[in-house]
Amino acid sequence: MLRSATTWILVGQRLGIALITLLIVSFAVFFATELLPGDVAEVLLGQAATPEAVAGLRTAMGLDEPAIWRFLSWLGGLATGDLGMSYVNKMAVADLLSGRLMNTLRLAGIVTLVCVPVALTLGIAAAMWRGSWLDRLVSVLTISVISVPEFMVATLAVLVFAVWLDWLPALSFGVEVDSLGDMLRAYAMPVISLSFVVSAQMIRMTRAAVIETINTPYVEMALLKGASRTRMVLGHALPNALGPIANAVALSLSYLVGGVIIVETVFNYPGVAKLMVDAVSTRDLPLIQSCAMIFCISYLLLITLADMIAILSNPRLRR
Repeated sequence: MLRSATTWILVGQRLGIALITLLIVSFAVFFATELLPGDVAEVLLGQAATPEAVAGLRTAMGLDEPAIWRFLSWLGGLATGDLGMSYVNKMAVADLLSGRLMNTLRLAGIVTLVCVPVALTLGIAAAMWRGSWLDRLVSVLTISVISVPEFMVATLAVLVFAVWLDWLPALSFGVEVDSLGDMLRAYAMPVISLSFVVSAQMIRMTRAAVIETINTPYVEMALLKGASRTRMVLGHALPNALGPIANAVALSLSYLVGGVIIVETVFNYPGVAKLMVDAVSTRDLPLIQSCAMIFCISYLLLITLADMIAILSNPRLRR
């Protein structure tokens, strides 16, 4: 009972830390966007606008109010699901985000379905035959892929598959999908670009988690009693490594948050990241802030989930 109470206290502490972090992040996002150069009123009215017209539009949009007051008003709206109105599109930010968010979630879901089985299989296999040619090959490939940034992978994918081989389109319009062939053509290069880095991180962390479990005394005892290497890993090590592996998967997927911004921009994919980049060019602050908060909340959710899985699966963290 004491251990159970301690576990839930630790989980509650992680959730409390996540909420405090989210509050700090919202503060940073709001005031960072306030520091963007340029004035949205001048952008909307154009270069021929008079100072009186610019001042009138700023008053109408509430931009002449103190920044801290606008932050509290924005934070209150965020807590109640009111993301405000887009300055440029004259639409509710929630309506603008709804379709784009589904596209980004669809891309992230496909990447997850591709990456997780491949990464877990290669990571466990590399750990089972540690030191073999397979392990060395996987290690070299993962280190090589991790060393290459997402924009370089995306650019090389365009160069090879769209320019040299002419197999796939250079741009990806994920909403124009009528058949399986269209879906493969639309998502192939964004998924390939994101999968490279995410899979490499996941393979290395899975391999490390399984090797750590294999080196424990009870697994070595099973090997001394005559268990085969496959039975030792699949029957004894893997069940006890599920917690660290789930933690590794959650942490690796957090890389999607940063990678998807680059990939959506390179392939002109109609997701939240592309919407945010377009909003920056027009100084549409409510839209920029909402998109940034979506990415921050996604990253925070994955990191908190990874922490909670680690707490629930590892008794040493509950002491």
